[in-house]
Amino acid sequence: MARLTKSQIVAGVAEGAGISKKQAKAAIETLVTMAYKGAKDAFVIPGLGKLVKVNRAARMGRNPATGETIQIPAKTVLKFRIAKAAKDAVLKK
Repeated sequence: MARLTKSQIVAGVAEGAGISKKQAKAAIETLVTMAYKGAKDAFVIPGLGKLVKVNRAARMGRNPATGETIQIPAKTVLKFRIAKAAKDAVLKK
């Protein structure tokens, strides 16, 4: 299956939920906005996964071109942790 466009996802949600495309688009946009606001406290989408903010510590790294050791500063990153149910559904053993 090819990568879905936003309009294809909206159409699929609308058909699956029995609602209009306009309502489906609003629901998806609301979910995305909630995820952005809730990420700092770990936003969970049941059955899919969790969006979390993670603080990465400073560390030593290496420039692959020159082999020179460099200091990589600490930073905050955003991660999505996949739920076990999603892994099991996609990676059926």
